[in-house]
Amino acid sequence: MNRSAQPDFAVLGGGLCGRLVAWRLAGEGHRVALYERGDAAGSQAAAWVAAAMLAPLAEAASAELLITRLGASSLETWPQILTELPEPVFFQRNGTFVLWHHADRTEAPLFERRVRSNAPTDLLEGGFVKLAGAQVGETEPALAGRFNQGWLLPHEGQLDNRQVLSALAAGLAQRGVETHWNTPVDDNALPPARITIDCRGLGAKPVLPMLRGIRGEVARVHAPGIRLMRPVRFLHPRYPLYIAPKQDDLYVIGATEVEGEDMSPVSVRSALELLSAAFSVHPGFGEARILELNSQCRPTLPDHRPALLWDGAQTLRVNGLYRHGYMIMPEVADEAVRFAAALLDGRVGDANAFADWQHHARWSELFKLDRAQEPA
Repeated sequence: MNRSAQPDFAVLGGGLCGRLVAWRLAGEGHRVALYERGDAAGSQAAAWVAAAMLAPLAEAASAELLITRLGASSLETWPQILTELPEPVFFQRNGTFVLWHHADRTEAPLFERRVRSNAPTDLLEGGFVKLAGAQVGETEPALAGRFNQGWLLPHEGQLDNRQVLSALAAGLAQRGVETHWNTPVDDNALPPARITIDCRGLGAKPVLPMLRGIRGEVARVHAPGIRLMRPVRFLHPRYPLYIAPKQDDLYVIGATEVEGEDMSPVSVRSALELLSAAFSVHPGFGEARILELNSQCRPTLPDHRPALLWDGAQTLRVNGLYRHGYMIMPEVADEAVRFAAALLDGRVGDANAFADWQHHARWSELFKLDRAQEPA
């Protein structure tokens, strides 16, 4: 890349969204610069504190149809992305196990009804398997004799979130992206580029005041000997739990979701709920070693939908990924890259052209013209 030349795109924000968008644009031959206020590891990004479960059917218990469709399509795309990255990334597609204690059995039909209401029909076909008795232990030997019923969602998957961030950073370097780590951006003096793509999450709140943070808290523990084969979702009326097994006996345990942009450390109450719930799933977690207790805030818009917001000029904003970042990011990034290319070559230059593009876009629901930002 000729670093003295103005890049085609300046990508603001180097979390999962910014890295994937910049990497995809560079792969199409564009000159790209990326600016991130944090480090190359991504330790300040919401993506750093995530279980990275690719579970569109399980998420249908609380997410709308658009999210589950984006998730299902992205799940098919992730393997191709990973094969093109220069570093290995843990990827597993052994499904999701949904379980509950007998005392909480009334949660099971509620979960099933919500999933069947919000999930695409094609995703449900063969993707929702009821298990009972010995079938539970045959499917997940670590839980043999501990639960009498459960559901296997066999087509779902998961990633290692931090390996993805590292591999994308290496991929940016490989494709010649001009990276500026530890570089905050001033909204009044944006970096030079033909098109700006704002992927800063909550960092974009000065220009997107409708954004708000949803706090999440997770524990990362080392628990040899348990050997869960797939992520487990544990139904509970107060603190539904997930346990995602990664490589080398590492487990990511999460549950809590709190309104507010509180970035303070994990509370004692949350830590006790997370760890005691994990212990109730398998007593082996009682001997696990706590590696980290982490919190972060995920950026969300009022409708909990991701959005591609165009200001009517030279800026595209990609935001509102909420708790579904890893699950839906490939499809959202793909649409962002397509629209950014259309801005660059002049195919979209006014509101009428935007409306036509939006109408023909695969995920037309993602696109919005931000008239508050549109020039007079």
